[in-house]
Amino acid sequence: MASIARVLERLRPRLRGAAIYRGYASAAGPLAGAAEQNLEEWRVRATKEAHGRDPWETFSSTNQDEIRLMPVYSALDVAEQADYGTDFPGVYPYTRGPYASMYTGRPWTIRQYAGFSTAEESNAFYRKGLAAGQQGVSVAFDLATHRGYDSDHPRVGGDVGMAGVAVDSVEDMKVLFNGIPLDKMSVSMTMNGAVLPVLAMFVVAAAEQGVPAAKLQGTIQNDILKEAGATPGLELAFTLADGLEYIRCAQQAGLSVDQVAPRLSFFFAIGMNFFSEVAKLRAARRLWAKLVKEKFNPQDEKSLVLRTHCQTSGYSLTAQEPYNNIVRTTVEAMAAVMGGTQSLHTNSFDEAIALPTDFSAKLARNTQLILAEETGITQVADPLGGSFYVEALTTQMEQAAEAIIQEVEQMGGMTEAISSGLPKLKIEECAARQQANIDCNKQEGGWYEPHVIRKVPPPQVIVGVNKYANGYDSGAVPQEVDVRKIDNSAVLVTQKERLVRIRASRDEPAVQASLAALEAAAHSGDRQLNLLELAVEAARLRATVGEITSALERAWGRYEAGGGMATGVYSKTLGTSAHAELAAVEQAVARFEEVSGRRPRILIAKMGQDGHDRGAKVMATGLADLGFDVDIGPLFMTPQEVARHAVDADVHVVGVSSQAAGHGTLVPELLAELRAQGMQHVLVVCGGIIPKQDHGALREAGVAAFYGPGTRVPAAALDIIDMLLEEPQQRSHGTA
Repeated sequence: MASIARVLERLRPRLRGAAIYRGYASAAGPLAGAAEQNLEEWRVRATKEAHGRDPWETFSSTNQDEIRLMPVYSALDVAEQADYGTDFPGVYPYTRGPYASMYTGRPWTIRQYAGFSTAEESNAFYRKGLAAGQQGVSVAFDLATHRGYDSDHPRVGGDVGMAGVAVDSVEDMKVLFNGIPLDKMSVSMTMNGAVLPVLAMFVVAAAEQGVPAAKLQGTIQNDILKEAGATPGLELAFTLADGLEYIRCAQQAGLSVDQVAPRLSFFFAIGMNFFSEVAKLRAARRLWAKLVKEKFNPQDEKSLVLRTHCQTSGYSLTAQEPYNNIVRTTVEAMAAVMGGTQSLHTNSFDEAIALPTDFSAKLARNTQLILAEETGITQVADPLGGSFYVEALTTQMEQAAEAIIQEVEQMGGMTEAISSGLPKLKIEECAARQQANIDCNKQEGGWYEPHVIRKVPPPQVIVGVNKYANGYDSGAVPQEVDVRKIDNSAVLVTQKERLVRIRASRDEPAVQASLAALEAAAHSGDRQLNLLELAVEAARLRATVGEITSALERAWGRYEAGGGMATGVYSKTLGTSAHAELAAVEQAVARFEEVSGRRPRILIAKMGQDGHDRGAKVMATGLADLGFDVDIGPLFMTPQEVARHAVDADVHVVGVSSQAAGHGTLVPELLAELRAQGMQHVLVVCGGIIPKQDHGALREAGVAAFYGPGTRVPAAALDIIDMLLEEPQQRSHGTA
C-alpha cells in the first residue's frame, strides 16, 4: 500500500490532478516499475491523441446508468476487490455462474418464445421448432388470455389470437401440447395476472396426458408489472427487489425461504450495450446471493443461486433497414451467453414490423445454434471473467443496484414502492432520456464531437435510423419484408364456438361451486389456503380462464396503473443539441396557437389489451416537452372509450399506439366512432408496430400518418402541426 501511494503521488502531478484519476489514487496492490512506465507512456501518447487535453477526461464517458467509464482499465481498477481472481463458477457468490461446469457440461437452453392464432397452429409451430433444434417450449399467449378474459368477452375482440395463442380452457391447453411429452420437455409460460387459471390448466392438461404434476418442469412468469425502458442497472435493481418481495410473501403464507428461493427463476432483457449487459448478469448473481444470505439466512445453498432466462431486446429492433436487426440480435445473444444465462430467446428481425414469420423465426433460432455449435463459446466457463473492465463494471453495477434496492427497502419493499409509483416513474424517465439521446444524434450536421470532454452519455447511434441511413429518414417507408398475417375474425369464431361447446357439456353446478370456493378463499385473505389447488379443481371441471379470473377479481379488484408522465426529462436531455429543430417546433406551436387560440392538444391512446406503453409514454413525454397539451388515456381502452375521451378533452389529434397487431380491427372502429360523434375533423395518427402492408387499408379508413419505431419526436411534432394547419379536405392521408 505504501509503495503504491508513493508511485501514485509521483504520477499525480504528471496526470495534472485529473478527477478521473481518483479511482487509481485509492487503489491497492503492487504496481511494478514496468507498469508505472507503461502508464506514463500511455498518458503521453493519449494526451497527444487528445490534442493536448487530459486523456482521462477527454476519452472517458458515461453509460446509460451514469457510471463513469475510463478509457482504459488495468489491475489497479480491481485491486480493491477482495475476491478478484479467486472466485469460480458454481461457488458463492456465483458471480461467474450458477453451475460449476456452466456450458462446458451443458449449453444454455434454446427456448424460443412463440404462439399465435389457435392452439392447433401454435402446436404445429412448436413441434416444427423442436424438430429443428429448439430445446424447450416458451408459450406466448394472446393478450386476452394474459389479461384473464375469455375470447368472447366484448373488450377483447381485436386481440384474440393476434400477439399470441388464444387459450380459454383446458381443451385449448390440451391441443397446444398435443404430441409434446410434458414429462420430458421444459415449458416456460409468460403470463400476467391470469397466472392461476393458466397454470391450473397446464397441470390439468398434463394430467389428462398421463403426466403427474411432480414430473412437470419449467417456469411460469407471474410478475404483472413488466415495464419497458429501464437501463440495465435499473432493471437489475427492480428485478432483485421483486424477488425479495416474493420471498417475503411466501414466508407470510407459511413457506420457508428454502422452499421458495431455489424455485425462483429470473428474467432479464438484453440490450445493445454489450459489456453492461454482461456485467448486469454477473452482478445480479453476486448481489442476489448476498441479499438472500443477509436477509433470510437460508440453510440450503440453492436458495442463494440466481438462475435466469434472457430475451434479446425488442426495443433495439428497427423498422428501418430491418435486416440490421439480425446483427443486433446476435450481439445481444452473445452478451446473454457471456453473462451466463441459463436459457435464451432470440427475437426475430421482423418483430419491429409484424409478427415473426417461419423464416425469421428460423433465423433467430439458428443464431443460438451457431453460437452454441460453431464459436467455441461453450468450451470455457465465464470466458470474460478476469477482464479488468468487466470485473470493475460488475462491481460498479452491483453497487449502483444495491443503492436502489436499499431505497426500495426503506419504503417498505417493492409492493409499497409500486404503490407509490416510484419504479414506473424511474423507468419512464430512463425511456424518455434514452429517446432524447437518439433524437439528438441527427445524421445531418450531427453535433457530436469525439474529442470533447463529456460527462453525460453520448448521443445514441442507431445505424440506419439516425446515422448511416442510406437515404431513409425517420419517416421513410420501411424496407418491405414478408409478414405473418393472422385472420383475427376466423380465430375469434373458432374460439367462441369452442367456448359454447365447453359450457354446454360441463357439469354447471359443480363448476359454479368450484368458482365460489375459489372466490371465498381469495376473499378470506388466509394465506394458508392454496388458491392454485382450488383453481386446478375449477379448471378440471372446465371453468374457463375468464371465469376463474372473474372469481379472483370479485375478491381483489383489478389493478390500474397511473397515467402520469415524466415531463421535463426529454427536453433536459435533448438540451441545445437540436437547437434549430426545437426552435422550428416552438415556432410551429406558436403559429398553431395563433390560428386556433390554443396549443395543439393530443390524446395518446392504447386500445385493446395491449399494455406495452413504453413508446406511447415516450411520445407523450416528448410532445409535452415540445409544447403540446397531452392527454394520456388509461391502458386497455375500447375504441368507444377513446372516442368519448377525445370528445370530452376536445383534442385536435388522437395518437394510437399499437404493439400487438390489433390495429386492423381497433383503429377502424375508433375512426367510425369518432365520425358517429361528430369528431371527423380530429386527426388520427398511429404509432408502434404496424406493417407497411396494412397502411393502405388504414389510410382508406382515415388514418393520417404512421410513426413507427425509430421516429424522432421533433420530426413527428412538426409533421402533426403541419397537417393540423392544413384544411381537412387538403390533408393527404399518407405515411409521414
